[in-house]
Amino acid sequence: MNYIALNVALSEDAQAEILTAYLADYPFESFESEPGILKAYIPEERLCDCKTEVDDLLARHGVAGRYVAIETQNWNALWESNFPPVEVDGRLRIRAPFHDPTPEGGMEIVVMPRMAFGTGHHATTQLMARAVLDLGVAGRTGLDMGSGTGVLAIAALKCGAAHMDAVDIDDWADASCRENAALNGVAERITAIRGDAASIAGRRYDFILANINRNILLADMPAYAAALAPGGDLVMSGFLEADVEPLTQCASRLGLKRVEVAGLDGWMLIKVKGER
Repeated sequence: MNYIALNVALSEDAQAEILTAYLADYPFESFESEPGILKAYIPEERLCDCKTEVDDLLARHGVAGRYVAIETQNWNALWESNFPPVEVDGRLRIRAPFHDPTPEGGMEIVVMPRMAFGTGHHATTQLMARAVLDLGVAGRTGLDMGSGTGVLAIAALKCGAAHMDAVDIDDWADASCRENAALNGVAERITAIRGDAASIAGRRYDFILANINRNILLADMPAYAAALAPGGDLVMSGFLEADVEPLTQCASRLGLKRVEVAGLDGWMLIKVKGER
């Protein structure tokens, strides 16, 4: 699979967070921020479906974008030179297979550096991983919605979750999740499902993790609420501070009470709880 990198020149760093939030509504799978530039990666075959809308979005924000083709065989080499391990509060280390193993006794997740979102480097993935560590998932059944590489589902299983469903609409992410589950020795306790929120109809979860974006969260929250066991936890990220209140109001209408809000580098997380 070939990818396209959209390179957007920025006049100020704050633009990167705003544009990333908007571009996440399209099939971009990964983002990188550097001083003065935002890089967004999308499968070449999916760009044609949204290029006009993306160009209009950039024009509205007064920025220019340049599309650069990336050959698949060059991608892994790029990641190997730009993929440092991620430390989450000193309690969890997310690394690639080419990094040194975590010292004995430390919790780690090994992620193959592919295009699928969820290498641990983005602030929202770190927020969600931190939430998983504190959620008390041992013995519980959970859902990782928009799972990407499956890193959050794997984190929950490493924390003792009984079973995880990992749902993503993208076939590349689905394959990546399966690969990483096997790599971390949890394949027997994870079910990777390629699909959207409709695929969880009739299923029941003690907790749900959803690191997606505001629009999808608002549209799919009724499905999450229907699948959540009484007193269950729904943890959401992938949005900015301005989105906290609309998401909280949506959750409240569905009988879910907000119990926690957290932020990192401008990105936000909300934890809500169902009624018992």
